[in-house]
Amino acid sequence: MDDDEPLEQETTDEPETQPAPQNSDEMFYCEFEGSPAVEKNKPARESSETDLEIEDTEKYFTTGQRELYMEACKLLGIAPVSCFLRNMEESYVNLNHHGLGPSGTKAIAIALVSNTTVITLELADNCIMEMGVLSLMEMLQENYYIQELNISDNDLGLEGARIISNFLQRNVSSLLKLQLSGNNFKDESAELFLQALSVNYQIKNMDLSHNQFSDKGGELLGQMLALNVGLLSLDLSWNHFCSQGAVAFCNGLRVNVTLKTLDLSMNGFGNEGAAGLGEVLRFNSSLAHLDVSSNNINNEGVSKISKGLEFNESLKFLKLFLNPMSMDGAILLILSIKRNPKSKMEKLDISNVLVSEQFMKLLDGVHAVHPQLDVVYKTTSDFTQ
Repeated sequence: MDDDEPLEQETTDEPETQPAPQNSDEMFYCEFEGSPAVEKNKPARESSETDLEIEDTEKYFTTGQRELYMEACKLLGIAPVSCFLRNMEESYVNLNHHGLGPSGTKAIAIALVSNTTVITLELADNCIMEMGVLSLMEMLQENYYIQELNISDNDLGLEGARIISNFLQRNVSSLLKLQLSGNNFKDESAELFLQALSVNYQIKNMDLSHNQFSDKGGELLGQMLALNVGLLSLDLSWNHFCSQGAVAFCNGLRVNVTLKTLDLSMNGFGNEGAAGLGEVLRFNSSLAHLDVSSNNINNEGVSKISKGLEFNESLKFLKLFLNPMSMDGAILLILSIKRNPKSKMEKLDISNVLVSEQFMKLLDGVHAVHPQLDVVYKTTSDFTQ
């Protein structure tokens, strides 16, 4: 029949089907990266497509991703995570503390390669290991929608830092915020982050808190800040910076031109580190939020910070909570702000310092010059509440 001829011709021209690859993790990831199964049966759109047709197509793609994830789990021999299946169409996916392991993380990474809805992905405390973080970095090279990733508390160590560093140096993703807290990163890892963030200009928010960086790490991360032109916020709280590392860190921070928020709380800056911070405040014109709580800074160190505040024109928030300073140190701080007519200070947190009526009167004079300043302190009335 004439009607059969086109069908026979089409069958003749169709390329020979290749045999399916073996069931290995590497071939599996490559096979699913482009999601060809989703595209193969996709109905052709009319030239005058309607909103309904677009919506149907989006639903079709989502269904394809769900099937892709289920198939990935099957081939990797793991149980699908119902929470991921329920939320893979949402912009925020929280899979913290789900015991994913490296294989579970890989299955999720495969499903997210072509996902266009997830913007924030939380994977803290999942024991993802090297294979898991490698799968995530490979996925992010293809996915340009995920902007925030939390892989804290996964004990990634040096090899994990190496994988992340190699990825960041490529500047190939849309990732803006990366949380790496509690991953047992030591000074060797700091060198890798120096290499990565010296050239990466896309990451805006980095959390490296609760790691094991010591003085050498402080020096290396300071060098990174001297070169970096992208970071807006950096969290280095709960590390092991002491005086020497703190001074070296401040040398780099002093010339940084983009960082606005810095958390250095729960380190060991001491008075030498405080002197370095004083120099930072004198010359840095971008930093707006600084937390140096619990850094063993006494009145001597506070006096160095105060001298920097006399010249600073960018800082708005300074937190010195839980440092061994007295009311004398607190007076130095507020008077330095008063002497600086260009000060932008809005909040000073010295909430562990007990102040007297003398301090309150001096503060009234400061408010006459800087009415926007809010100082948090302790009074005798706090003990009766």
